[in-house]
Amino acid sequence: MAVLTFKGGVHPASNKKLTSSLPAEELIPKGDLTFPLFLHHGLHAKPVVKGGECVSAGTLIAKADGYVSSNVHSSIAGIVKYVDFDSIVIENIGDVNEEPRQVVRPYTELSKKEILDLIREAGIVGMGGEEGYPTHIKLSPEDPGKIKYIIVNGCECEPYITCNNRRLVEEPAKIVEGLKIVLRLFDNAKGLIAIQDDKKPAVIKIKNFTAKEPDIHVKMLYSKYPQGSERQLIYALTKKEINSRMNPADAGCLVLNVETIYAIRTAVVEGRPLISRMVTVAGDAVKRPGNFIVRLGTNIRELIEAAGGFKREPEKVLIGGPMTGEALVDLDRPVTKDTNAVIAFLHDPVVRVHQTNCIHCGRCIEVCPARLIPTKLADYSALGMVDMFRENDGRECIECGSCSYICPAKRSLAEVIVMMKQMIIDEL
Repeated sequence: MAVLTFKGGVHPASNKKLTSSLPAEELIPKGDLTFPLFLHHGLHAKPVVKGGECVSAGTLIAKADGYVSSNVHSSIAGIVKYVDFDSIVIENIGDVNEEPRQVVRPYTELSKKEILDLIREAGIVGMGGEEGYPTHIKLSPEDPGKIKYIIVNGCECEPYITCNNRRLVEEPAKIVEGLKIVLRLFDNAKGLIAIQDDKKPAVIKIKNFTAKEPDIHVKMLYSKYPQGSERQLIYALTKKEINSRMNPADAGCLVLNVETIYAIRTAVVEGRPLISRMVTVAGDAVKRPGNFIVRLGTNIRELIEAAGGFKREPEKVLIGGPMTGEALVDLDRPVTKDTNAVIAFLHDPVVRVHQTNCIHCGRCIEVCPARLIPTKLADYSALGMVDMFRENDGRECIECGSCSYICPAKRSLAEVIVMMKQMIIDEL
């Protein structure tokens, strides 16, 4: 099997061994649960419950309000404590039984519209971390006939994170079935399951379950970062390039995360909404790293406790991976649909970094997956030179952080570039 890849990229230490071979554990929350009503994309969901109401696991508590929005369901039985513009808080009464599931016909008997409606009603969004775009919209391109590939992104190139790997290893049949459901929406598409070559057990498992599926192929990709980025993944698999003004559909591709595919299968086959997901808890500050099946809305502090708590107080905790994750100031926030990992470090190397002047080594240019000149873009950004930033394709930055990682002068190139890029986007 050929090992595919893209130009550029870096090789940070993966640090996945501690969790990649451990079966996922289910976490039953004990405290109250908080359900945000907003995503990274689109409009807030509109609450359909009031304070004092009783709900079950699976109860719709907020309805999508507008096209780019997503339904929200309770993941636990309880009593609604309060509702505000941003969130709904539910008092946990300790009952994890779900409300009766709706009767669903076999997916082979469902129309395309019925499949999309089930995905929409289930509140499924992109679950790869910092994504959160409603999946029913992604699966409704302007011309479905032009879609040639449905790509299941199992690369998981960020260090430490292994939840996708565990899902592929533990439930390969459901991942394949989820992909088959999506393929029914597109008459001319084939399925590609993309997995990095450092995940051989997952490759073997998935290949066993696709051996008799002529429209589904397993593709092994070279292990490096950011192999799982949409643009780089599409290039590695199809040699088609897309830019910031294009969507994957413009290249005849749709890319879905492993956890999203799993949620699609759960919604269409079992009639169950999105109320839980797998999350990696790792890092040298965690006593017992692992993967956990977590009910949405669960307090992150509870998730850390399920992993044994901290060895001692960490200097940094991230939501997501160390390359693109968001630093957590407060652990009292909920697990959401796109929370793929919580990583805690005893020491924060970034605060100890001393930046120096650019030494003109060109390493940032060599590793940039978007083929940009990061050092120039960072200078233009720092000097407020918007026109020069635009002329040098600053908006094509995919915000992967490879340039900052490789820079021997320890310049925060990605951070400065992203600030200018976001400013330009906000002005549009």
